[in-house]
Amino acid sequence: MIDVRPVFFVIGILLAVLAAVMILPAAADAAAGNRDWTVFAVSAGITLFFGVALIIGNRAPRLHIEVREAFLLATLAFIVAAAAAALPMVLCGLHLNYTDAYFEAMAGLTTTASTVISGLDSAPPGILLWRALLQMLGGIGFMAMAVVVLPFLKVGGMQLFRMDSARESDRALPRTAQVATGIAAIYLVFIAIDATLLWVAGMTGFQAVVHALATVSTGGFSSSDESIGHFKSLPIEIVTTVFMLLGALPFALYLQLMRGRPGRLLRDSQVRAFFGLYAATVLVLTLWQWISGGETFWGALRTVSFTIAAVMTTTGFVTADYDTWGGFAAAVILFLMAVGACTGSPAGGIKIFRLEVLYAATRAQIRRLIQPHGVFVPEYGGRPIPDSVASSVMGFFFLFALTFAVLSLALGATGLDFLTSVSGVASAMSNVGPGLGPVIGPGGNYAALPDAAKWLLSLGMLLGRLELYTALVLLWPGFWRG
Repeated sequence: MIDVRPVFFVIGILLAVLAAVMILPAAADAAAGNRDWTVFAVSAGITLFFGVALIIGNRAPRLHIEVREAFLLATLAFIVAAAAAALPMVLCGLHLNYTDAYFEAMAGLTTTASTVISGLDSAPPGILLWRALLQMLGGIGFMAMAVVVLPFLKVGGMQLFRMDSARESDRALPRTAQVATGIAAIYLVFIAIDATLLWVAGMTGFQAVVHALATVSTGGFSSSDESIGHFKSLPIEIVTTVFMLLGALPFALYLQLMRGRPGRLLRDSQVRAFFGLYAATVLVLTLWQWISGGETFWGALRTVSFTIAAVMTTTGFVTADYDTWGGFAAAVILFLMAVGACTGSPAGGIKIFRLEVLYAATRAQIRRLIQPHGVFVPEYGGRPIPDSVASSVMGFFFLFALTFAVLSLALGATGLDFLTSVSGVASAMSNVGPGLGPVIGPGGNYAALPDAAKWLLSLGMLLGRLELYTALVLLWPGFWRG
């Protein structure tokens, strides 16, 4: 049987941390003279009560988590944290029902820019800060899971990074916990630098902090309904683009950079493929907009470079309505939503490394067909790819396609049109935020969707954030039988 005590113990700690973080938006509301500070105080008290109860009720002489407990913990952590994080949004003056509040909280913790809130420009500062803090916590939590948990669970080919990081990181820092701490420190330094530059570029101090938290986490929650487009500022767009791209790179490689090994970051195949795809897409769509859209070249370059960075990094910020760019651009953006960015970053999507593994395996198979007696081994980063990694990646692609199809059909059954259903699922599973079409496109939000659709998309965000295997394995009867 699964020992749930260590799982509930860790979730109790998580709830206690969440309650402590609620003090920050409470202070922001109190400083602004907004009565919603009491909402955060009450929510913190309720969350802390349940957190302490789980800690006291599940204490054990030795905290030991096996593989099955790790799967259960990773999934329950997001579900329970979103349930607690939704409390302030229900109790505050935004008049959200629990479905909307849970959707918003799940979007924050999974660093997805999907929102059901309108009138952000006049929203209380506490709620705006709370949404951004959820994305910061979700980004740190996912990177810790990507470094410590997922390679250990060997899901979706992540064991490849266990082998890679075991050799590199053990020389850089003695223990995995220290690696995670180093990554979190770099993450927070990026947020501080980004906030400072945004403030210098023209944002208020509060706006700069909110957008920096949402940028480095690749979350995309803004303090305005118009997102970054509200500021109409080229310096702000440049700073945001740079930090979106920095946030989409493997943070473990920044540790190597700090230790005087910049070559590790520059030579990494994921990083090179990511920037190659970004540059090629920006060039093609800029020319497309310049020729067919009637824009000047520099105007097209400005909007396209920002939009593609927001989509590829799964941040979801908006400065232009890309729904008006035509069918070709919409198809490219939908594809980039699914691709995502690099493993080891808070960004979502299928991830560049999986596409590289799939390409290497396909290339080796084609060469075997041409030369049946030859020996061809797929490689990643100059090293052979184990069969277990290749099969795990192929299984991930199958699960992604199957889940995408099932959720799209389920959304269609709620009454949504084809474009909204398909782009909504793609955006949710890749943790992007805005979809395509007049309802959930860059000019709209998710408020008009029926409650059933919001729960389905919340599930899609969770599955995408947990790399599918981690959550779906709980549905396998053999998992519970051991």
